[in-house]
Amino acid sequence: MHKDDTYYDAVLREAGCSGRVIAHCHAVRDLSLLFAGGSGVLDRELVNAGALLHDIGRGGTHSLHHAQAGAEYCRRIGMAPSIARIVECHTGAGLTSEECTLLRLLPIDCMPRTGEEKLVANADNLIKGSVEVNIFGRLESALYLDRKIKYRIYRLWLFGEQVRRSPLY
Repeated sequence: MHKDDTYYDAVLREAGCSGRVIAHCHAVRDLSLLFAGGSGVLDRELVNAGALLHDIGRGGTHSLHHAQAGAEYCRRIGMAPSIARIVECHTGAGLTSEECTLLRLLPIDCMPRTGEEKLVANADNLIKGSVEVNIFGRLESALYLDRKIKYRIYRLWLFGEQVRRSPLY
């Protein structure tokens, strides 16, 4: 069943998200759908829902824990597991369970695996506030991150470009 923006905006507001967070979620959704193109392979409704709700955990915390908290919130209110999974693995370029442990998060594999998860994580990397940045700006702002994390960010971007430009998607 298709749900429109007003439904997801209401869910975000109920979770305690600010207008700025909601605007960011809309910008991420718009870019995610741009990358998805007219894909016959990717589920555009799932991309739409996952992108709009990806930062729902920010209604409770703005820490790195927001992704896992948001996924748990989605599960608690009955969202599809695929939506909760997009929320859970959107942070940066994903986190392994070992990285989660080191960051004092639950030891959950939070690596984006599906095309929909990858597109939302990529779009989130390329939106600062509500403004799109290019991959070079994103990588420049990630200079402090470990080389393997920067590589993951770049690989997500490559995937997004492949999907956006490919007639097969």
